[in-house]
Formats: sequence, C-alpha cells, structure tokens
Amino acid sequence: MSPFIVTMYKVRQAFYAAVVRSLLRTKSVLQTILNVWLSPTVIKGEDVHRNGAAFGQGKMYAAFLEDVEKEFRRSKKTSELVHLSDGLRAQIGASLLDNPWNMLPSYNHQLPHGDEQGIYLALDVGGSTFRVALIQLFGRKSEGMERTILKMDSFKVTNDVRTLKGVLFFDWMAERIGETLSGQSEGHDTSATPLSMGMSWSFPIEQTSLRSGLLQGMGKGFEAAHGLVGHDLGDLIQDACSRKGLRVQLDAIVNDSAATLLSKAYLDQTTRFALILGTGVNAAVHLPVHMFAPGKFGTRPASWHESATHVIVNTELSMFGGGILPYTRWDKQLLAVHPRPEFQPLEHFVSGGYLGEIVRLILIEGIQAAGLLGGVVPPSLEKPYSLETETLSYIESDPTPTLSSALEIFSSRHPTALPPTQADMRAIRLTASHVAYRASGVLAAGTHALWELRNTGENISARASSHTLVAYNGSVLENYPGFRAACQKQIDDLVLSSGGGQGIVELMYAEESSLLGAAVAVACIDGSKAFGL
Repeated sequence: MSPFIVTMYKVRQAFYAAVVRSLLRTKSVLQTILNVWLSPTVIKGEDVHRNGAAFGQGKMYAAFLEDVEKEFRRSKKTSELVHLSDGLRAQIGASLLDNPWNMLPSYNHQLPHGDEQGIYLALDVGGSTFRVALIQLFGRKSEGMERTILKMDSFKVTNDVRTLKGVLFFDWMAERIGETLSGQSEGHDTSATPLSMGMSWSFPIEQTSLRSGLLQGMGKGFEAAHGLVGHDLGDLIQDACSRKGLRVQLDAIVNDSAATLLSKAYLDQTTRFALILGTGVNAAVHLPVHMFAPGKFGTRPASWHESATHVIVNTELSMFGGGILPYTRWDKQLLAVHPRPEFQPLEHFVSGGYLGEIVRLILIEGIQAAGLLGGVVPPSLEKPYSLETETLSYIESDPTPTLSSALEIFSSRHPTALPPTQADMRAIRLTASHVAYRASGVLAAGTHALWELRNTGENISARASSHTLVAYNGSVLENYPGFRAACQKQIDDLVLSSGGGQGIVELMYAEESSLLGAAVAVACIDGSKAFGL
C-alpha cells in the first residue's frame, strides 16, 4: 500500500474519531463537522500519523495551553504572594490564641548550644520504615565531625507489622532495637546507667511532657493503637524495652518537623525554622512563649513555664490558607470530590500527594477539549491520583531536546494506543512546571509569613533581621527539579518586599534529620541521663 493511501486512511480515521468525540460534547452535527474540519490539525493534515512535532500546533491546542498559563499567572506575581503571605500570617496569628489543631507548642523549649556531646540511641518511626541508630555527638566546634552514626539499621514496616495489635507492635519495635544494640557495648556501659533514647514519631499524639504523650489512632493501616488509645506512648515503648531486657531510657519524643529544626540547629545556631515537603507538608518554628494564649499550653508543670522563654512549635502548616489560596478550576475539581476539602487547604496546593493529581485533571481537560495525546485518554489516567508527582519529576528533569527519556517513562506508566508526540510531552512538561512553580510560591509565602510572625514576636524589624536558616527535607524539596531554587528565589523576593536583604532567609538541607534531631532533643535536656564521653 502506498504511503499516500496510508496517510489518507489515517486522515479519515482521525476525522471520524474527532467527529465522535465532538458529538459527545455538542448538540449540532453541523457544528461538529465545522469544528473538526476547521481544526488546523485536520485541515492541514499535520502529523496525522503522530510521528512528528507538528501535531497539536493548531488553535485549540495553543489556546488551551495559553489558558493554563493564564490560570497560573496570578500565582507567579510577587504582589500576589505578598497578599497571600499577609493572609496566612493573619490566620496563623489567630491560631496562636485559640485553635486546638495547629500552632501547637511542643515541650521542646531548648535549642542546642552546639557543645552537646555524648552517645544516644535515636528512633525514627515512619509509615514504611522503622530506623534505629546509635549516634555520637562531638559538638559544633568539631567542624566536619560534629556527629557520627556508629550503627544504623532500617527495618521495613510490612503489612504484617502494621496489623500487629496493641503491645505486639511495641514488642516488635523493642526486638529491632535489641538487634541494633547487639554487640554495641564499646564506648558505654549500660550495666551502670541506661542508654538515653530519643524518638521521632510520625503519627498523632497528645504530648503531655517531653518524653510522653497520649497515643491516638495511627491510620495508614496500623493497629498498634488497638485498645491503647489514650495510653502513654513513652510508657508503652519503655515497658516493651524492659520486657526485652534492654537497658535504655526514653527521654524525648519529637515530631518530624521539630526533629528537622533541632538537627540543623545543632550544626548552625541561626536555624529557627524547618520545612517538610514530601507526600505531605509541615513546618516548625521557634517562637517566644509570650505570643501564645495561656490555654494553648494546656496543663504543664510550673518548672516548664519557669524555664521556657521560647518553644518549638508544630505549625501544622497544611491546615492554613482556606479561602485565600490562588484556586484554579482544576483545584476546585479536586476539592469537589475530596472527602475533607477544608481540612488541609495548603497541602492540596504544594504536597507531592496532590501535584500529580492537579496535572492529571488539567491533562484530562486538554485531551478532551484540545486534542492532547490524540484526543484519547490513557486508561490509567482515568483513575484519580494515578499520575504520580515522581513521574512529573522525571519529565521535568529530562535534558534531551526530544524529551525521549520523558516519553519513555510516561508511555511505560500510562500506555495508550497513540503514543505521545514531542509536542504532547512538551505540553505535559509545561503544565507540570506551572503547577510545581505555583507550589514553590505558596510554600515561599508560608515561610515568609512565619518569618514575619517571628520577627513581630521578637520585636525585630525586617531591615534589622539577621541571617536565618530554614532546615528542610522531604522528597519534593530534595528531588523535584528546580523546586528548591524556585522556592528560594520567591522567598528572597518576599523578604526584599518586606525591607529585608537578599539571602537573609536561606533554605538548607537537613541530612538524616529525624534520627539526628531525636538524639539532639535528648542532648538538650538539662540533667540528661545520656552518656558523656
């Protein structure tokens, strides 16, 4: 069969397919025929067999991409980010007075001085892994050797582990701790004094002291709270270790954001903030206690209030932004079917759990209305949350001029009868970049709001503010191409708009923050039981 006949056959196929798709959206057959035949991609016969970059250059295709850019244009303006920051600061400030769900003062009121030394056991309890490490601190003056991990083990939290009910889960933890400590007697004598232990706990608790808190439902399929809701988490872990004959003592429990702040503050005394951005988002900040209404502290011993001038705060940043975020029609689509649309507004805009879904909703519209991907929705993309943020990360990081790597990854994860063209991949990458850049700006506005709030509490003007580090970790900030740099640039712009100087607020990666932060939390305690060198 001649190439001309093949081409005409495929033109006819494309025409029929376009007619059917358009009929589903219009009431007039005449309108349908006009829409199809006036489309430049059909009338010109451009890339009908989908092996070139010309496909999708028609007016509908270009108009859709222009519409996407227009929807996200507002969120790129510094003036809009300033407005968002002001709104977030007002919401956060109100929560300092009366809100049981966010701006939660921890029991950690001491930042490390940097001369803490000793050997500590650190636990990091997450949804998929449980890590145990023996960490030695040498002090900030030991440049390049401030801390070392003597031994670290990572244990996969399988479904069988998640379904362990009640104390069985904590017994499993104790067994893993014992495995790590096995043969690690050098440098300390646990027969005389228990080894001091800190824990980063990534699940909800109602903290009642630095080393204790009331256990709550854990979610994510965990059954550890079965029959134990309201029991003291510190006692549960301590008792499990005692049953295994382990000479350890739990002295501190911290959440992941507080651990990140403490880990970097141990290395750099200018650290006052921490950001976590992966599947979810959160932040911690070190604030003066006078900024809080007394009721926010609950019932605490007088000795705590006598000692604490500042406190590390779990902001639960994800919960802010309701009504003031730069919503597009796709954000509204996401929220329309979300089970808790008002619970974590900011998280819907910035976290890795949602970036892919926003892009998916945009692509579905582009496929159906403008002919992206040949007008055919890949079956896998019909399922909500099927487009992972990791996939977008690979697409945005492809350095090849033809986007061959991005094409291979997208096609393998979302196969379709009509493989994407280069033009399709460029459209997907452009869409992803709009969504990711907006996320970096929203996160920058949240960071700026916390920075200004702290300046107010410390009675510091922006012009007089000194260099401040924001410790960060999480898969999006660490791995998404260009995200951290874009966030830093927008933080700089916001600080400059406040009268501050360039680079005053600096994002800095916090390595092994959960483990190191748990160890540092113990080291900061006056009268710690930790072993000195």
